[in-house]
Amino acid sequence: MSVSRTELLRDQFELAWSLFEYHLERLEPEDFLWEPAPHCWTMRRAADGTWTPDWADTEPDPVPVPTIAWVSWHIGWWWTVALDHAQGRPPHDRADVVWPGGGAPAVTWLRDLRARWLSVLDGLGERDLDATAGFPWPGDPRYTVAHTVAWVNTELTKNVSEIGQLRLLRAASAVRQHH
Repeated sequence: MSVSRTELLRDQFELAWSLFEYHLERLEPEDFLWEPAPHCWTMRRAADGTWTPDWADTEPDPVPVPTIAWVSWHIGWWWTVALDHAQGRPPHDRADVVWPGGGAPAVTWLRDLRARWLSVLDGLGERDLDATAGFPWPGDPRYTVAHTVAWVNTELTKNVSEIGQLRLLRAASAVRQHH
């Protein structure tokens, strides 16, 4: 049985998403802003009530440990930009990707991004996968839309494992404090 690249990439995405759903279903609102270390990146309330991410244009050394809030915003940022490119729209600036807040709003936002991405995947044919990608390798003709879809799958898997690990660490630290 032969599987098309489109089917393979879609199946890979669905596997990564199923791992994410495992954690999304179990996240508590308090999980999002839990700081796993003194040196961390998180989301902070601005004066106007919106959330802003900790950020540095040059990655610091050591790299701050992110909170679930920060990782969920990061997913929303790169996925929004990937969707913009896939749908031929000008990409959002990082500062224009607004995190909706922890708990249900973040989970709903991430599930909406998934639905939007599935629409993109459903519209891709085998020939579409061979087109030159505009993201995340702008101007490099070696990379195709298939590379972008595989990158989304990989980036999502990486971020899912980060969120899962942070969720488990928070739960384990709470158990340890009670014993």
